Amino acid sequence: MDKVSIAIDGPAGAGKSTIAKKIAEAKKILYIDTGAMYRAITLKLLNNNVSLKNNEVILETLESTGIEFKEGSIYLDGINVDQEIRRPEINKNVSEVAAIPCVRKVLVNIQRKIAENNSVIMDGRDIGTRVLPFAKYKFFLTASVDERAKRRYIELKKNGYEQSYEEVAEEISKRDKMDTERKLDPLRKAEDAILVDTTGKTIDEVIDTIIEKIDTI
Repeated sequence: MDKVSIAIDGPAGAGKSTIAKKIAEAKKILYIDTGAMYRAITLKLLNNNVSLKNNEVILETLESTGIEFKEGSIYLDGINVDQEIRRPEINKNVSEVAAIPCVRKVLVNIQRKIAENNSVIMDGRDIGTRVLPFAKYKFFLTASVDERAKRRYIELKKNGYEQSYEEVAEEISKRDKMDTERKLDPLRKAEDAILVDTTGKTIDEVIDTIIEKIDTI
């Protein structure tokens, strides 16, 4: 059977990861959370006190880093980091790390190789425009800043992190600005992507919308 690729892009808090993971389960294909990959690299750089301006050390760190997905979880150098990569300090730094050219080059190559060998659903900021420009199905998920901030605030609180809603909303707005204005592979909707506004919608409603499109295209 031919390999099928589904690209889901959108800003922070739009529901990409949750929705992509459930669609992967429904369609029995591999789910790749590219945002988690950038978060994992961010975690390692911060833990090793690597300056985000030192490209030489960043590249050396990348070359000695292992990232794997197992049963829906991400492993950094063999250790499950599902919870650690959701810490507030990762949220604050991941957009800057994701804008570093050598980081993007290495991770994009990994992501493409995975898609060459598997049917995948992949979510991120530039999947439909850069990573998998020839994906059969492309979607761009969005939601209001208020809605996305509420979702992220609830997620952080659930995981035991104390951060005010106002701080989360400001952080979301800053990430939007960084992601859309960065020079390399900025966040934007692919011309052939289907726009899905998740504001006010439940996860199941969004999933039904996307699966219906996949089954009818």
